[in-house]
Amino acid sequence: MRKILGALLAATALTLAATAASFAARTDLVLGVVLEPPHLDPTAGAAGAIDEVLYANVFQGLTRIDEKGQVQPQLAKSWEVSEDGKVYTFTLQEGVKFHDGSDFNAEDVKFTLDRARAESSVNPQKTLYSVISSVEVVDPATVKVTLSRPQGAFLYNLGIGDAIIVASESAETNREKPIGTGPFKFDRWAKGSAIFLSRFADYWGEPAALENVEFRVIPDAAAAMPALLSGDVQAFPNAQLGDSLPLIQSDPRFKVVIGSTEGETILATNNKKAPFDNLKVRQAIAHAIDRDEIILGASAGNGVPIGSHFAPHNPAYEDLTGTYPHDIEKAKALLTEAGMPEGFSATLKLPPPAYARQGGEIIASQLRKVGINLEIVPLEWAEWLKQVLNEKNYDLSIISHTEPNDIDIYARPDYYFGYNNPEFNKIIEDLDLNSDQEKRNALYKQAQEILARDAVNGFLFELPKVGVWDAKIQGLWENMPIQANDLTKVHWTE
Repeated sequence: MRKILGALLAATALTLAATAASFAARTDLVLGVVLEPPHLDPTAGAAGAIDEVLYANVFQGLTRIDEKGQVQPQLAKSWEVSEDGKVYTFTLQEGVKFHDGSDFNAEDVKFTLDRARAESSVNPQKTLYSVISSVEVVDPATVKVTLSRPQGAFLYNLGIGDAIIVASESAETNREKPIGTGPFKFDRWAKGSAIFLSRFADYWGEPAALENVEFRVIPDAAAAMPALLSGDVQAFPNAQLGDSLPLIQSDPRFKVVIGSTEGETILATNNKKAPFDNLKVRQAIAHAIDRDEIILGASAGNGVPIGSHFAPHNPAYEDLTGTYPHDIEKAKALLTEAGMPEGFSATLKLPPPAYARQGGEIIASQLRKVGINLEIVPLEWAEWLKQVLNEKNYDLSIISHTEPNDIDIYARPDYYFGYNNPEFNKIIEDLDLNSDQEKRNALYKQAQEILARDAVNGFLFELPKVGVWDAKIQGLWENMPIQANDLTKVHWTE
């Protein structure tokens, strides 16, 4: 009898333990992402897909950008700024370790900033850090950074992915094996499929709730829906669901949040290549574009129209969508004035995202009405980066620029737009010298007006952040003020 009773008690205990375990909150997460990073070093590539996996999760900077787009302390716990705005003295967090077990200190900060501004730097935002004239190690927990002139957005620029702190010992291998100081460490990369992270046991800050994270690459919009419905993927921070979105919105198992991004979606134009070096041709294209139709077809109607390269949620935004209103006859007249009454042919090279592929079909149809015949050339992401961004071997393309406050890219002489306007360049210089927000906003508006007037690109819409995830998941960003999927506060409810 005692043996039977003992067996029953043991069985009951096992059942209760199993039941408790079944109600415990999950600690794993699979996120679907559209684009696979070309490599895993945020300091060596402009692709937003790199930061979307690694920013705040694996790598950290002196400062960080939070969900509201505000600058917050990170590896620097505090700082002091000289009266002339040229000297920043940072006090660093102590007890911080890199994922390989080595200690973080002021030498790593000096190495990182000197590397970013060096003549040989491959940092995509190198120009932002060229303002640094010296970096001095005061002691292991203190760094003094001296600028050649004040830079109004210096603390912000230290918080973006391009300024993450790296160690000299691992900097050259971060492309394949990233080693940072964040709450997650890199485990492995199944190329073409997924990137795996796990919680870092020796993290200096508050530990992450998640133990294991998989960023699964799902470039095909048609595959996203079944992956979500089956539970194989539990979250798409930037969902590409198209017409299927209403179905998900009506399903109580999921949460759908439509937020804002810093993604200016543009018809990128090679301003150095004929006939796009002709302002009248670019103006004709601007008049031929019907933004409403593009937004409906390429973003399920969720995009916000833009008339220049600036985010509508920014306080300095100016609505310039009326600069070149949709007008087919005006577009034809401008082409005639440009000496091309019969139009011309060109190529439209498109990266994988659905907004680009779908938007490309619509724009090709719209431009055909004014005599501009586009050959659509689909490219994989790595090839788009090579041909369009790096080699500038293109006529037109469609891309969303997700870097925050990046209107300064139009002042870069070697940028792939091929645009050069001394008046615009002077405004960007003045922005760098000014920290007064009211004056900066006025300069931002002038910059927007010049880009709109010059029809540098076809300005289409601000990319919406359509987040779709399991309703039990908490802590994912609703908006995307910076290209990141920050998982530091993400957790499952029971």
